[in-house]
Amino acid sequence: MGGDKTAAHGAPTAFDASDITAGLDDFRGRIDRLDEQIVRLLNARATCANEIGWLKGRAGMEIYEPAREQAVFEHVRQKNPGPLDGDAVARVFERIIDESRRLERLTTEGRER
Repeated sequence: MGGDKTAAHGAPTAFDASDITAGLDDFRGRIDRLDEQIVRLLNARATCANEIGWLKGRAGMEIYEPAREQAVFEHVRQKNPGPLDGDAVARVFERIIDESRRLERLTTEGRER
C-alpha cells in the first residue's frame, strides 16, 4: 500500500495527510528555531571577525591567512558529529570565512566600527 509505512518494530502503520502535515509543520518549526540560533551565532562570529580585522589593521597584518583558515577547516571537521560529512561542513565554513574576510577588509579600510 502506498500510504503505509512500517514502524521501527516492524508493524505496519498508516499515515494520513493530517499526520504528514503535522509532522512537516513540527520539523519546519524546529528548523525555523535552529535558523534563528544559527543567525545569532553567525553574527557573534562576525563580531569577532570585525575585531580581528580591526586588530590586524592596527598591526599592519594581512587579512588572508591560509594556515589559519586550514586550521579552522580541520577543527570543524574534527568536531563534526554528522550527519553532514566533513567536506560538506568545510564547504559551509568556506563561505562563512569568505564573509568574515570581507568584513575584516571593510574594518581595516575603516568602513566598519
